[in-house]
This record gives sequence, C-alpha cells and structure tokens, in this order.
Amino acid sequence: MLISRALCFLLSLFILVSCSKKNNIENSVIKEKSLELQVLEVYEIGKDALEGGDVLYAAKKFNEAETLFPQSDWAPKSALMAAYSYYVQDYYSDSIAELERFIRVYPYHKDVSYAHYLLGICYFEQIVDEKKDLQSIKNAKIKFDYVLKQYANTEYALDAEFKISLINDILASKEMYIGRYYFEKKKWISAINRFRTVVDDYDTTIYTAEALHRLVEVHYTIGLIDEAEKYAQLLGYNYGSSEWYQNTYSLFDKNYKIRKKDRFKEIKKKNKKVLKKFKTLFE
Repeated sequence: MLISRALCFLLSLFILVSCSKKNNIENSVIKEKSLELQVLEVYEIGKDALEGGDVLYAAKKFNEAETLFPQSDWAPKSALMAAYSYYVQDYYSDSIAELERFIRVYPYHKDVSYAHYLLGICYFEQIVDEKKDLQSIKNAKIKFDYVLKQYANTEYALDAEFKISLINDILASKEMYIGRYYFEKKKWISAINRFRTVVDDYDTTIYTAEALHRLVEVHYTIGLIDEAEKYAQLLGYNYGSSEWYQNTYSLFDKNYKIRKKDRFKEIKKKNKKVLKKFKTLFE
C-alpha cells in the first residue's frame, strides 16, 4: 500500500514538473514571438522615417530594433540600416562608427561584404582635395583593396576596382604636383623620387607618361644622359604616340642640335687657327 502511494506521488510529481517545463518553453516561445513582433514594428518605423528623410530618427529606431532582440535575424539587419541611414545624409563619421561596429559584432554575417564596401564609400566621398584629404584617400584605398581581395566574386568588387583606379589617379596627381614643384626649385633628387613613385606605384594612371618625360628632363638637366636615355626609351616603347614622347624627342633633338652647333664652332675655330698659321708662311 505504501509502495503504491509512493509511486502515485512520484508520478504526480513527474507530471507536474513536465507540465511546468512545457509551460516555460511555451512562455519562452511566446515571449520570443512577442519580441520579434516588437522588433519588426520598430524596424518598420525606422524604415518609414528613412523613406521620409528623417535619417536621425530612422537610425535611432534601427538601433532600438537591434537592442530589443539581439539574437534575432533582424538585429544585424537593423544595425546595417542604421549605418546606411547616416550615410545617405552624409553623416560619414556616424556611419563609419556603425559599420565598424557591425563588422566587429557580426563578422560572419552574409552582408558583411556590403559593410566593408560602404565603409570604403564613406571614406571615398570625403575626398575633396587630394592635398588635404590624404588620410581619407588612404583609408578608402585600404578598404577597397580589401573588398577586391576578400570578396572578388561579389557585385561590390567591380566598383571597388574602379574606385581604386580613381584613387590611384588622385595619388599620382599629388606626386606629380610635388615633383613639379621640386623641379622648379631645382631640388633634383626630391623631384626624381616623386616622379619615380608615379612610375613604380601608379603605372596604370594617366600620369605615367608625363612622369617618364619628367624623369628624362631632370636627368638631362643634371647631366645624367644615360639615365635620361633609359627613361626616354621606356617612354617611347609604352607611349610612343603621346605628346609627352614628342616633348621628350624635342628635348633630345634640341640638345643634339646644340651639341652639333658647338662642334661646328669648335671645328671652325680650329680651321681659323690653321689658316692663320698657314698665312704666316707667306709673310
């Protein structure tokens, strides 16, 4: 009898515990569904605000949606939308901060490639003057290089490659500007270093032909004819139809004419001496 009562008690206890666990699970599911609905509602408010042009309020609501339910699929999406909200109104610093946080918190998310790409765009669009915005230029190039290497098969890689070519043109332009300045000030070594940087590091830019011509010009000016001829040959081989090759050719031709003229004067002078000496024989 006692055994039977004990078994009944244990059975009742088991049923009670099982029901309690079931209720907890159901309550947890209900709570998660409730949170997800709240997240979705807040997300939609942020989306409407963004479409209406109120980007600051939109970013605030997207951040709120993320913190409501960090474990949901909406959390990373909300974080990325907060960054995008700042970006569309040129709040670059805020957008960069949000994107860097997204990359740190969600490094394996399917849209992390877009986060890296948008980060590069934020830096790129801050470039106004290549002489002053050097840090933004460098940051943009680093980020686009990363996108090109890590996400080569994505839709962002093609534009990243195009942006890199534009950045290289900007950097080459800066080097040429400084190189020309040094050339005018007759600081030959500094000028050579700047022009060689363009040839070595930015050889696919629109400034390569001019840089080669300037190297010819500098080396000719300081009397390093062999070096000048080396760069002239390189220029002729790669940019034979360019105006810079024509300028280089004119430079060589001009010097040739000068050397020829000087040689003629020397010969004429010697002839006069010979004639003068010959004339004395008859005096």
